[in-house]
Amino acid sequence: MTPPFPQLVIATGNAGKLLEFQRLLAALPLEVLPQPAGFEVEETGQTFAENARLKAEAVAQATGCWALADDSGLSVTALGGAPGIHSARYAATDAERIARLLQELAAAQALDTKLDRSAEFVAALALADPSGRTLLTVEGICPGLILEAPRGAAGFGYDPVFLVPELGLSFAEMDKDTKGQIGHRGRAFAQLLPQLQGLLG
Repeated sequence: MTPPFPQLVIATGNAGKLLEFQRLLAALPLEVLPQPAGFEVEETGQTFAENARLKAEAVAQATGCWALADDSGLSVTALGGAPGIHSARYAATDAERIARLLQELAAAQALDTKLDRSAEFVAALALADPSGRTLLTVEGICPGLILEAPRGAAGFGYDPVFLVPELGLSFAEMDKDTKGQIGHRGRAFAQLLPQLQGLLG
């Protein structure tokens, strides 16, 4: 049995992700900590899962704590899966990333008036022990559509242009609990939680 771990470092420099994880982990007997300030991990993986493992292992080794990493992004059908693993590096700011995405879709729609605007948000989670060994990896997917213009003021990243059709809402129009349940990170976390509880004993 792996011993209980009171401290869990979230391997992200993204404040929005950190808050989301703190909410998701609130019911567990853990002290949830941010990764060291200024710590960077080169994301050289070819998939979300590979990048999550790289980040979890590097942060675990650097801190000597358990580490939970997420690699997530948006894959748009009409753009051949882009921005994909490059979602965070698609442009310098959230607003510029959204603008670039909408510009590229508008250009594609000029060539195809029946453009497929389907997309999916993907989140891979990896948990590494203090030695830097990955013990768990899971992946959650939330399908949706890309809007022609942003809607809503909540969330971060591409949330304002990602519509979940069955709710008729963008991620940025949802309250935190709804997004936490149906969003890609929430779906991945639902798979992770029972395994994490098993490790906590």
